[in-house]
Amino acid sequence: MSRDARWKSLLELLVERGRLDVEEAAAELGVSAATIRRDFDQLAEQQMLVRTRGGAVVHGVSYELPLRYKTARRASEKLRIARAVADLVAPGEAVGLTGGTTTTEVARALAVRGDLASGSPALTVVTNALNIAGELAVRPQFKIVVTGGVARPQSYELIGPLADGVLGQITIDVAVLGVVAFDVAHGAAANDEAEAAVNRLLCERAARVVVAADSSKLGRRAFARICPAASVDTLVTDTAAEPETVRRFEEAGIRVVTA
Repeated sequence: MSRDARWKSLLELLVERGRLDVEEAAAELGVSAATIRRDFDQLAEQQMLVRTRGGAVVHGVSYELPLRYKTARRASEKLRIARAVADLVAPGEAVGLTGGTTTTEVARALAVRGDLASGSPALTVVTNALNIAGELAVRPQFKIVVTGGVARPQSYELIGPLADGVLGQITIDVAVLGVVAFDVAHGAAANDEAEAAVNRLLCERAARVVVAADSSKLGRRAFARICPAASVDTLVTDTAAEPETVRRFEEAGIRVVTA
């Protein structure tokens, strides 16, 4: 197992359990205790965790994995969801993309669509995510609009009043939301209130709103609401979504696409 793969696994286990012992982690990952100790030390240097005697605990009270460590989680589901979302976008439209691993895959799916290979522009993409803007900026047929703001290191998203200033001056055809949680009663939500505020404004500027969320995020709620369920037109999720959960969304007037 590579170092990056080990680090991703260790951080995911920490998020789930709150603490890890060296021997426990070594057994789960099939590596030596010395390797885990070295990994813990290096992750602690990056302030990704806090070292304890014989193990490690999560860093801080409110803990969220940076985007680069989330990419391997539910990867196949996110790829299928992303392709299905990309199919909902028509050539020439203006698309808003929030940050996140699923929306990053949506951007990649749009980039390889044959019918978007040319045009002036083939697509206008509005995003507050630096990584998405960076990936799509090399596509000359795409017009990329990046909001201003202060970069949030966990998600590469720009937040704050500078982002609000740009989004308040534009309109878009479709906003694609990456969310931490989506529930019929509590709506779409994120962990960070500043991130949620920018995403909320993106929704308000859109003719239609699409939530791209794997099944593990459905029926859950998180700290900062982005928008109520009534503001969402389409939910794109994976086939592992519980039928009862899907039914509740459909009864709320949301079109559900499973991929």
